[in-house]
Amino acid sequence: MSGDRQHPTPWPEGAVIYQIYPRSFRDSDGDGIGDLKGIAEKLGHVADLGVDAVWLSPFFTSPMRDFGYDVANYCDVDPLFGTLADFDALLDQAHKLGLKVIIDQVYSHTSDQHPWFAESRQDRTNSKADWYVWADPKPDGSPPNNWISVFGGVSWEWDARRRQYYLHNFLTSQPDLNVHNSQVQDALLDVTRFWLDRGVDGFRLDALNFAMHDPELRDNPPVNYGAKTPSRPFDFQNHLYNQSHPDIPKFLNRIRAVTDEYPNIFTVAEVVGPRPLDEMKAFTAGDAHLTTAYNFDFLYADELTPKLVKRSLSGWPGAEGEALPSWAFSNHDAPRCISRWAKGADPVRAAKLYLLLLLSLRGYIFLYQGEELGLPQAEVPFEALQDPEAIANWPATLGRDGARTPMPWEKAANCGGFTMGIPWLPMDDRHIALAADAQASDPAAVLNFAKDAIALRRSSSALRQGGLSFLDAPQNILAFTREHDEERLFCVFNLGSEESILPDRLRPQGAIRLATGVNPENAPDMLPGLSGFIAS
Repeated sequence: MSGDRQHPTPWPEGAVIYQIYPRSFRDSDGDGIGDLKGIAEKLGHVADLGVDAVWLSPFFTSPMRDFGYDVANYCDVDPLFGTLADFDALLDQAHKLGLKVIIDQVYSHTSDQHPWFAESRQDRTNSKADWYVWADPKPDGSPPNNWISVFGGVSWEWDARRRQYYLHNFLTSQPDLNVHNSQVQDALLDVTRFWLDRGVDGFRLDALNFAMHDPELRDNPPVNYGAKTPSRPFDFQNHLYNQSHPDIPKFLNRIRAVTDEYPNIFTVAEVVGPRPLDEMKAFTAGDAHLTTAYNFDFLYADELTPKLVKRSLSGWPGAEGEALPSWAFSNHDAPRCISRWAKGADPVRAAKLYLLLLLSLRGYIFLYQGEELGLPQAEVPFEALQDPEAIANWPATLGRDGARTPMPWEKAANCGGFTMGIPWLPMDDRHIALAADAQASDPAAVLNFAKDAIALRRSSSALRQGGLSFLDAPQNILAFTREHDEERLFCVFNLGSEESILPDRLRPQGAIRLATGVNPENAPDMLPGLSGFIAS
């Protein structure tokens, strides 16, 4: 794989981006925790997939209460992961392999160990007194309002030094920055420049719609949750006031002005909540905001249906000034899609279908480490859980730890070749059986199908850049066309478990370019469950 690898379209249009969770990718020093040198050792695997870029989850200095999303120094590497020199070496190697590098940025909150917060909490008159969200108690001493933390409990923590509460939308050790404050924005933009000057190619902005709050601190109203009681206190409220403030796009204007000082920078927003579409549009509108955004339509879905796909994609018709959306089926915050959607069906068959569908969608595509191996959600016993959300909500949810277990590289090696020590989360035996080396020589393996699907997307202007039009189809069948210039592709998927008759209008008229569950040599008149094809 050479460093002058040619892109059929300019970066990042229609790109496929591979997410790496550093703690769990590859451990180079035997401490059981993945690190930057370990990532560098395995970048060849990522480049061989044919993807355009990698996204690295946080590796910054942190007490690791939320495993790196509680940042104590935005401009340094936590010793667990290595050094800035290790990052520079990784970045250089990625670029030589033709891979762009996107890194996380957490602008809504810091760790309580960050020097900014240490100063802010000292008194009400210091230079950073208003860098975080502080509020007086009610006359009875209770918190300023009814806001609930994502991880449970009230969103306010008392601090005796200031005799005030501070806001934390996540852990108590993750105080919220006051991003309404222009000085805070200036400091965050300095962080942006720091990493751009080192040569990164873009940013994923974590929990972006939590970056600004309602200054009036109004109570959130309750939500009508119907017959099913939520498993998290957070889900009892309609979060009108602790997130999604209308001034967030103004801050994004400033971020865009900085990134425009550098060539071809990619930015993607994570948007969480029940009304993501409007925010995604606002965060990406025109040429003065972010490149793209993604939500949790698929990441939190218990079932994959044609209705879900149509609803999610129909919000992005390609209107003038509209950005391209981004799509992910799995990531570090959600249980792996095979375990959510396959419902006990053949996991290899399911993995191939989901990859083929994901890589045929219009927009930017995010693959999560292990998705190319068809990994199911790992089973992690309660006593081994590390994630605070998983512990707080056990056993009502699958939690996040099962998606964060170490990558299996070698079937016969200790801990699947991830580490020579004891891994920070236990390895699932089912994952070791699916190790990368065991799949590499098997033409029928998920890994090689993933490479074929990525190669098809890479070679196709219709998949990279084309429009998408849905076709009428029987129940459980999803069908659409992708078209650009002279190329038109016909994409048909049976998302159900039962075989379905294909009407004449859905039978391929041209060559089948790639298929799973059907013989690509013959145009099928029946489509088995969990199968699909892309045809000319």
